[in-house]
Amino acid sequence: MRKYEVMILIDPTVEERQVDSVMEKYLKVVTDEKGTVDKVDVWGKRRLAYEIQNKSEAIYVVLNVTCEPATVQEIDRLFAIDEKIMRTKVMRPEIH
Repeated sequence: MRKYEVMILIDPTVEERQVDSVMEKYLKVVTDEKGTVDKVDVWGKRRLAYEIQNKSEAIYVVLNVTCEPATVQEIDRLFAIDEKIMRTKVMRPEIH
């Protein structure tokens, strides 16, 4: 199992109170595969440095998960399919 940090940009037309329900199905994939969700940090709506899909804002969410590499690949694939998700970035944080 490895630790991952996943940053997700959600379409700003999604209401902020619906973010938890949008993320729920992806977090379930992690827990079903024996991984753990260490932290879900919703930053809220923020301005983008440049437009993505003709939008200048997005709702930022940062997930900290511990799972197998195949599991994080699967949730990244599912994010790419979802129209509400504008962009994702999966990182492995440096361990000191």
